[in-house]
Amino acid sequence: MALRAALRLGLLLLAGIGSGIAAPRIFCCHDESGIQVCGDILPSACYGRAYRELGQSGRTARIVDAPLTAAQRAEKAAEEQRRKEQERVLNEQRRKDQALLNTYGSEADIEVMRSRALRDLGAAIKAAEERIVEIRARRKKFENEAEFYKNRRLPGEVAKGLRDADYEIRAQESVIESKQKDQETVRLKYDEDLRRFRDIMRRAAAEHR
Repeated sequence: MALRAALRLGLLLLAGIGSGIAAPRIFCCHDESGIQVCGDILPSACYGRAYRELGQSGRTARIVDAPLTAAQRAEKAAEEQRRKEQERVLNEQRRKDQALLNTYGSEADIEVMRSRALRDLGAAIKAAEERIVEIRARRKKFENEAEFYKNRRLPGEVAKGLRDADYEIRAQESVIESKQKDQETVRLKYDEDLRRFRDIMRRAAAEHR
């Protein structure tokens, strides 16, 4: 069978040469039995299979891969999606790195901005703490007045003064808690900025060696 296919291929090529016109493309593939099948049009045995197109010289002019199966198409699509996601992540990191270099010129710049941010947050916390001291002093006056009304209904002004003071104290305590969380966030942010800045500088130095 293999010899017959080879002879047929040779005859097809010789027919094209002997005719004095451009030889048609010859299509060859291996059928399900592994036997090579050729023809001047694509043989039916080649449908759904990889095949070669041979030129007048008998050399392979083009190779056509077999159509992908549904599973292969799904895998190819998934791989393409992974590639795009990796490219997106890489581009995003490049953008962040450039923004970092636009913001800081040195490690010292990072530490200066860290100190400034923490100083501002510390000042806000201190202001809230001082405000609490003031409110508690004011509340103390209402507490002293309330002493005269033990086991009796408090006057509206006194009751309101105590409630307002408690509300303001809770509000300032909430401010303090929020600013303390911000302090931790700032520390982590500048730690990461410093780590990334050092990585970029090390990579740049290695590339210029």
